[in-house]
Amino acid sequence: MTDLPIISNILSRLFESSQYLDDVSLHHLINALCSLSVEAMEMASGNNKEPSLFAVAKLLETGLVNMDRIEILWRPLTGHLLEVCQHPNSRMREWGAEALTALIKASLAYKHDPPLAQNQRLQLLLLSPLKELSNVLHADIRQKQLESVLQILQSQGDSLGPGWPLVLGVIGAIRNDQGESLIRTAFQCLQLVVTDFLPTMPCTCLQIVVDVAGSFGLQNQELNISLTSIGLLWNISDYFFQRGEAIIQELEREEEALQKRAQEKGETLNRPFHPAPPFDCLWLCLYAKLGEMCVDPRPAVRKSAGQTLFSTIAAHGTLLQQPTWHIVVWKVLYQLLDCVRASSTTADKEKIESGGGNILIHHSRDTAEKQWAETWVLTLAGVARIFNTRRYLLQQLGDFFEAWEVLLNHIQSAALSKNNEVSLAALKSFQEILQIVTPVKDSGDAFTAMGVPPVLIDPLSASGPGRPLVRSDSLVERLTRYNGAELQAPPPGEESALEDAALWWSAWNTWYRTGTDSTRAPSGPTERFSFIPSQPFLTALVQIFPALYQHIKANFSMEDLRKLGVILHGAVSVPISSDASPFILPSYTEAVLTSLQEAVLTALDVLQKAICVGPENLQVMYPAIFEQLLLFVEFSCKPPQYGRMETKHVANAKYNQAEWVALNYVPFAERSLEVVEDLYHKTACHKAVINEKVLQNIIKTLRMPLGLKYACPSESTWKLAVSSLLKVLSIGLPVARQHASSGKFDTMWPELANAFEDFLFTKRYTLTPPQQHADALGYQPACSLCRSSPPDNLSIQEFQKNEAVDVEVVQLISTEILPFANFIPKDFVGQIMAMLNRGSIHSQSPSFTEAEIDVRMREEFSKVCFETLLQFSFSNKVSTPQEGYISRMALSVLLKRSQDVLRRYVEDERLSGHCPLPRQQVTEIIFVLKAISTLMDSLKKTQPENVDGNTWAQVIALYPTLVECVTCSSPEVSSALKEALGPFKDFMQPPVSRVQNGES
Repeated sequence: MTDLPIISNILSRLFESSQYLDDVSLHHLINALCSLSVEAMEMASGNNKEPSLFAVAKLLETGLVNMDRIEILWRPLTGHLLEVCQHPNSRMREWGAEALTALIKASLAYKHDPPLAQNQRLQLLLLSPLKELSNVLHADIRQKQLESVLQILQSQGDSLGPGWPLVLGVIGAIRNDQGESLIRTAFQCLQLVVTDFLPTMPCTCLQIVVDVAGSFGLQNQELNISLTSIGLLWNISDYFFQRGEAIIQELEREEEALQKRAQEKGETLNRPFHPAPPFDCLWLCLYAKLGEMCVDPRPAVRKSAGQTLFSTIAAHGTLLQQPTWHIVVWKVLYQLLDCVRASSTTADKEKIESGGGNILIHHSRDTAEKQWAETWVLTLAGVARIFNTRRYLLQQLGDFFEAWEVLLNHIQSAALSKNNEVSLAALKSFQEILQIVTPVKDSGDAFTAMGVPPVLIDPLSASGPGRPLVRSDSLVERLTRYNGAELQAPPPGEESALEDAALWWSAWNTWYRTGTDSTRAPSGPTERFSFIPSQPFLTALVQIFPALYQHIKANFSMEDLRKLGVILHGAVSVPISSDASPFILPSYTEAVLTSLQEAVLTALDVLQKAICVGPENLQVMYPAIFEQLLLFVEFSCKPPQYGRMETKHVANAKYNQAEWVALNYVPFAERSLEVVEDLYHKTACHKAVINEKVLQNIIKTLRMPLGLKYACPSESTWKLAVSSLLKVLSIGLPVARQHASSGKFDTMWPELANAFEDFLFTKRYTLTPPQQHADALGYQPACSLCRSSPPDNLSIQEFQKNEAVDVEVVQLISTEILPFANFIPKDFVGQIMAMLNRGSIHSQSPSFTEAEIDVRMREEFSKVCFETLLQFSFSNKVSTPQEGYISRMALSVLLKRSQDVLRRYVEDERLSGHCPLPRQQVTEIIFVLKAISTLMDSLKKTQPENVDGNTWAQVIALYPTLVECVTCSSPEVSSALKEALGPFKDFMQPPVSRVQNGES
């Protein structure tokens, strides 16, 4: 045993002396050691004994002492050690890996002549075994390999030169089945490379760095490494931006050399994204890697990669040459959008309980579908932002219009998604691209000011490989396709204007299709399973129109206005989910419009203002706007129905019973009526408003609230309706009289007469709305006919105010209608006279119902009717026989009614004995007596020749009946009777003596 050290030293000196052997002898030595090692490997594979490591150790010693001629022994030496590294015995392969990595590190550190930096072949030879270790599946060998790489980077990283591709290949040779430890070690190497060695490596290796960083982003063993690798890609992009000029020069030299070699071999150059310039290809590789991570299964990676991708394009996109943007748009952005959309629409809807460990997931992200929705939102917003900020640059591409249409198609697809987050975000992206203004042409000075070298600025006239083909269809053809009108070829310089027109009409069609599909009511009974758009979505949709209209108003047609009306009507008809209603709807008592309703009225306001200041031919749209507004006015009494869906009004809905809640349409309808009133004030004299019978349509629409009166859902509705009617008539009636001969208002007069009749003498109305609307309006559908009587709790003051409104209507008749009877149809005047008759004394029905009691109590109204009737019955300005006949007929009816009421009172008074008559009958007789007094006063003021004999006979016949009433017991009746009898004294005179045969 004492001789062992001596033997060991002798053996060491033996192998050290191998440096003095010639090359052939050295090969024999290595072969012998390899044979010895093979025997040891065979023995170690069959048992668990400690393997013999002698041969491996001596192979290492032999290699270390023969560094000066390493090329001679390198292949057989490292080839055998690689075999040892794959041995199943861990001890054996550990020593093999140790020997191999030690040799590689020593050979790289050795001072070769010439130096390794100048001997590319030798350097690649020395590093190739390190690369081949990547094929070994044992984790301990890979760990040893990566630790060696880390040591090589720290010691010889500055001088690797041509060896960088091999080193980067080792770092990037990671697999998801290798475990976290290996991936962490490899990533440490990559971080060191990106932090310290990017400036020292050849620029041709930068693309490999991008690929390696991307592979770490895509591995699924360690989330933090994936996220950190995305940050590395951002740092790499900054390096590209800062060293752009130097990178371009080096890559172009390399490109020329590659082109030359390819031509010599008769081959074509084949590299990714060819024929884009080399520097642009570097950026495209970076974008492509980020794009791959944007569709990673992990939400955090997708979000981080998406934000980094769009930030990188926004920050450094100016470095790209113009034709390269074609690839960015079609191969990066749109390809990403397609993948994200496909993944989102097929994502799993099953709930995810937790995010691993004790991490809880928010309910808005608790399914794969919701997580992909966030990615869709981020991606679509990023692409839209790029189109907004780089529009001028993109417009120089030959297929910008096609790219614009594809973007609009993606926006439409997202907007119609059943995910509220995605659909709302799509509309926000739509709004963003609509805010684009025609940009000023970029100049080289602008680029220089941003720090972009002049060499990077690609002139618009530049041509070269990869420039997109010129589009085959002209702008005129595309504009015709979207506007439906034939256009002439544009003069020089106006192509950009037509380009914009084609873009905006394409956007309009997208908006229309989105609005039509999203507001279409479910047609079948399966509405429970239908998707109902949210109020924020509909609000955003409608808010897009004003911005879009500014670009298309020059050719906006009646057909387009009709399309707009369908969408606006559909949008405001959509009910609200009962879960969301407390946060969106105002309380029932608040006269507040929802944001959607405000947006709808704003859209129509923008339209009418544009028509007002626009050319004459736009004014034909006024009637269509009135028609749309009047449809909204009807909602006050007849809310819209959304398909066959059952909805409850917000005031009546019990949220645990009603799935959908209807809006309170009363404030919206009333605001629409105010807009109608204001618009008619401005446009009453316009030809289109007159020809399309707008005044008649207004009156017809107002008949419903005027007829319902107290039965309206809100008391303010009928009051606003009558107020608006009076204001509209004060403007419209002079116009109607002015055009009386044209016949354009002939059908308006009967409608107006019916409106007056419905309002002043409403008794009954038919319950026409569907049951759910009846619930919504608060109707009591106990019977098919309901009375429109004042509510029981109406105070005397309120009733008097309401009666004053009735009086206003009669006063309008007396000031705006009857004085101009010559210009008004005779039938209409007859209807008005009949109404005044009816309003003067109400005693037709013998039954004493509540409604008639109410009518009889309108003493002031009846008095005004009577006075108006008398005023025009005895007018000295009767110009036609027809009018004279109407006056006589009116007086005859009045006097006959008075006679009937008086006689019935006398009879009832006699039969009642000492019991007092009902209050309502006493009130009626008092009013009749006052009316007779007013009649007598009017007769005194009228020229005798204007009163015919029949009228005098009826007046005189009243006197005996009045005398019979003297026995009445009521002091109020007695007082009124005194006032009625008093005026008769002025008509009492001695009889005129008759002369017969000359004798008196």
